[in-house]
Amino acid sequence: MKIIRVAVIDDEEISGNMIKRILDAEGFEVETFLAGQPFLIRMRQNPFQLVFIDLNLPDHDGMEILRLIKQAYEETEAIIITGHASIESAVEATQKGAFHYLTKPSRRHDILLLAKRAKEKILLQEENKKLKLAMGKDNLVAGFVGNSPAMQEVFAMVKKVAMVNCNVLLQAETGTGKQMVARAIHALSPRMNHPFVYFNCGGFTEELICSELFGHEKGAFTGASMAKKGLFEAAAGGTVLLDEIGEMPLSMQIKLLHVLQEREVLRVGGTKPIELDIRIIAATNKDLKLAIQKGSFRDDLFYRLNVVGLHLPRLAERRDDIPLLISHFIAKFNMAFGKNLKRVSSHAMELLLAYDFPGNVRELENIIQRGVALAESDELKVVDLPVSLRELAMRGFDGEGIPTLEEVEERHIEKVLKLTGYNNQQTSSILGIPRTTLWRRMRKYGLSEES
Repeated sequence: MKIIRVAVIDDEEISGNMIKRILDAEGFEVETFLAGQPFLIRMRQNPFQLVFIDLNLPDHDGMEILRLIKQAYEETEAIIITGHASIESAVEATQKGAFHYLTKPSRRHDILLLAKRAKEKILLQEENKKLKLAMGKDNLVAGFVGNSPAMQEVFAMVKKVAMVNCNVLLQAETGTGKQMVARAIHALSPRMNHPFVYFNCGGFTEELICSELFGHEKGAFTGASMAKKGLFEAAAGGTVLLDEIGEMPLSMQIKLLHVLQEREVLRVGGTKPIELDIRIIAATNKDLKLAIQKGSFRDDLFYRLNVVGLHLPRLAERRDDIPLLISHFIAKFNMAFGKNLKRVSSHAMELLLAYDFPGNVRELENIIQRGVALAESDELKVVDLPVSLRELAMRGFDGEGIPTLEEVEERHIEKVLKLTGYNNQQTSSILGIPRTTLWRRMRKYGLSEES
């Protein structure tokens, strides 16, 4: 279990010792200080992750201590303590970076609640740093989690195409992150300071699509009491994502083709074309070449959109990323739900690694969200997973019946070792066991890089 080092700076020895007793009992490692200078010396020797600071100290102002901490140790969280409840002091403390504000006399419940919330934030920040390191700085695209070769190719292509002012076609299954890819292309492009506009082409009539994309003039139709800019105009200088482009009616496809060819738009009811400076990114989960053969999609529009085509892999095609994604989602939903889930049981992890995820990353996120919400301990177990996955457990992993616990453990350890390239430190971290325990299990099952 991760130990959080805490400093309590309070010139009232009884008050400081009370906070120490409360936090010691909860597993925190606490040191107390009666003044600011001894704390600062100790902080330079071995930094604390959480600091309780009394505003009134004999040698330093508490706000000055807070400023020095945030200046040199920006990831350290601070909680201000004062015997004088004041809204102004609270606002000033939080503006200067304090995590929260505590008044004297302090209740045990309040001290513990703030300490646990600060701990969650600290652990989440550390987890995010690990994820970024795992993904590799050179290949990191904002919003993405993935270290598999398939995702590294996507990262590289996103960065490359972002700098080229051309149309892009994203073809991938639902739940693979098409909208996230489009936003990443926009955010990395020279258009990043201009609007990103999203429009879903599915389920709308041609008239409604025209009105939304092209805009209309006053009196163009019943109810058009004033002129309205369309999304193409609103995105001036930026990027438009046309999602579910395969659902667009054929008659509307002709109008969109004209926009792409002429780089201009005519409002509904208008007579004066409006020049456009936008990039179009289209996305679909359909096979557009098959749609062309069936006559439901225009081939000339396809080639206009598909200047650069990007395919996003299914989650089942990049299983190496599943443990990393699970860790990311656990951290995310721990914060959202105020939970402290630390690990996934070996059995649950084996099931998640074996599952095909027809809903891709979105389905995995929903599964972990549900699991974090329902978990009654600090470990996500099979019982916390959906019924469909629990049924998979009853059938056995390979259709060979229900495996023994040792078989589950051996398969899971071997799979995680392979995913980490036999990096024992990463493997023990993912499994949630000490490296010495991992070494003993590897000896027991005869697992090595050569095996």
